[in-house]
Amino acid sequence: MVGLFRLVSGCPGPSGFGSASTAQEVTEGIDGTNLTALVTGGASGIGLETSRVLALRGVHVIIGARNMKAANEAKNKIVRENPRARIDVLELDLCSTNSIRSFADNFIALHLPLNILINNAGIMFCPFQLSQDGLEVQFATNHIGHFLLTSLLLDTMKNTVKATGIQGRVVNLSSIAHNYCYKKGIRFHKINDKQGYSEKRAYGQSKLANILHANELSRRLQEEGVNITVNSVHPGLIMTPLFRHSAAVMKLLKFFSFFLWKNVPQGAATTCYVALHPRLNGVTGKYFADCNEMRPSSYARNESLARELWEFSNKLISSVSVP
Repeated sequence: MVGLFRLVSGCPGPSGFGSASTAQEVTEGIDGTNLTALVTGGASGIGLETSRVLALRGVHVIIGARNMKAANEAKNKIVRENPRARIDVLELDLCSTNSIRSFADNFIALHLPLNILINNAGIMFCPFQLSQDGLEVQFATNHIGHFLLTSLLLDTMKNTVKATGIQGRVVNLSSIAHNYCYKKGIRFHKINDKQGYSEKRAYGQSKLANILHANELSRRLQEEGVNITVNSVHPGLIMTPLFRHSAAVMKLLKFFSFFLWKNVPQGAATTCYVALHPRLNGVTGKYFADCNEMRPSSYARNESLARELWEFSNKLISSVSVP
């Protein structure tokens, strides 16, 4: 009830920020000029606002996007507003393991550091379809794509930490929808089955996977003694291109629940807070909403489920893609 009151009222939580806070407000005064960040899906919606605000704070931002025309337009828009912005764009289709591997190779070839990885891109409420690799498309894009990308770039992040002494941060964009998933959380043995498919539960499953991935990666990095934190966030309800498969229904829902919705600058706030704020130094394996730590579902806190998903994801990637 306290969380709902804060959401509706915009009252700040323990962090000093709340649902009404914007990305610019939560990063005010932070100097990111010595940082490089990768933002997937950074060409539109809250990804674009995240890229804009990080660049405003001096961060060198790499936008990974499927639509290069939109990505270059986003870059130009940011640079027009902020001529000192450091923005680069690279093609990335998270629905294709081949594209992800090519992206990682291209990024590594730039010999750039990588301090911050923001796994932002996603799709939502899609009718059943399979990806190029034969995987259910929401699970493929929202989880497997980011799982593989993170794995391929992790050594670069580790090397950056060693070279600079600056803590690395991985931020997975999840959703409160992780509460609305399939029975037992993940349909491991029916991940690509059309029978029993629910577009909303499939989305919830992929968002649950984002949290489990973050938690298990956090655990593994802590065991290694690596100074990289991994957290997941719920950005809030925002009308963005994510809703293109259910726009009419969502507009109607928004009409009756307008007090629960955020604008884009507010929607990017939690991501930017977790990615940049010094208060989060050393904080890892947590879930945030409205710029405050929250308790996710019991499935999301299940360490055995997180380990099972990790092994399952690696086997799935091995079965569909040969490096």
